[in-house]
Amino acid sequence: MGGVQSIQVSAEEADQRLDRWFRRRFPALTHGRLEKLLRTGQVRVDGARARASTRLTAGQTVRVPPLPTAPPDDAAPRPKPAAAIRTGDLDDLRAAILHQDEWLIALNKPAGLATQGGSGLTRHLDAMLDGLKRHPDDERPRLVHRLDKDTSGVLLLARTARAAKALAEAFRRRETRKVYWALVVGLPKPRAGTIRAALRKEGGPKGERVVWDDATGKPAITDYQVVDDAAGTVSWLAMEPRTGRTHQLRAHAMVLGTPILGDGKYGGQGAFIGGAEVARRMHLHARHLAMPHPAGGTLVVEAPLPPHMTEAFRYFGFRQQDAPALEDRR
Repeated sequence: MGGVQSIQVSAEEADQRLDRWFRRRFPALTHGRLEKLLRTGQVRVDGARARASTRLTAGQTVRVPPLPTAPPDDAAPRPKPAAAIRTGDLDDLRAAILHQDEWLIALNKPAGLATQGGSGLTRHLDAMLDGLKRHPDDERPRLVHRLDKDTSGVLLLARTARAAKALAEAFRRRETRKVYWALVVGLPKPRAGTIRAALRKEGGPKGERVVWDDATGKPAITDYQVVDDAAGTVSWLAMEPRTGRTHQLRAHAMVLGTPILGDGKYGGQGAFIGGAEVARRMHLHARHLAMPHPAGGTLVVEAPLPPHMTEAFRYFGFRQQDAPALEDRR
């Protein structure tokens, strides 16, 4: 059983119910145990009592009391213990640092590494964050936002609670600018534009996903531009989300009728092309991030492509230097 934790709500966790937030972060915690902790005031949000139905907002702090590492014997089967963090993982993580200072760390997250744990998932970034502390007594770095497991690119961590609050507020106010590079199957028409398609979460045999639903979904907006295409078979897109919905770019690529290359969850077999030269992995990369720095000024970070996308660019004849210059849309 661990000690008391104070966990900052990330921008991508905003609008979640408190009980759902706990289920995702602490899968060993039973519903009955959580209800008791809430009734007795041991769980608090920004210092105040909360209910299971409380909706969280970015930047809030959730007080988490000491929790059992596994459910009691009469509850659900105990999950397997987390695997020890491998030295090689930490070495790779430190090598992926793009920028760091006393406030924050910017990483080039590799594709295939989950940001946070979940049911049956023991290897994830959140479990490695202690390895990024400069000194043993430093605060543990905090996740400010998330990337899908198979999406690579710029990911921000806050070194302190103060920095986490400032960065989460910038995300909440949409003062950030994020540009993703994606390879998609087919050629979008028109070649540039803005996708306005509301998205709604739903469950299914392939796990949680989002669907286009303008009637009941949450507003989702993405600007896109075709940078280049390989005779219409595969296109290179620059995609800039104005909102931050779960799987937004993956779902909006489907709205265009051009699934992201390798994204079988959304595109099925249509997300793959023949030939062994192209990896059967998702080709979506968080290339560029610009946002206010907590100490003042603007933080600008760019992440190099992962190896499988570098190879795909070479195969299709795409040149990174052909990417359009970034212009301020505001």
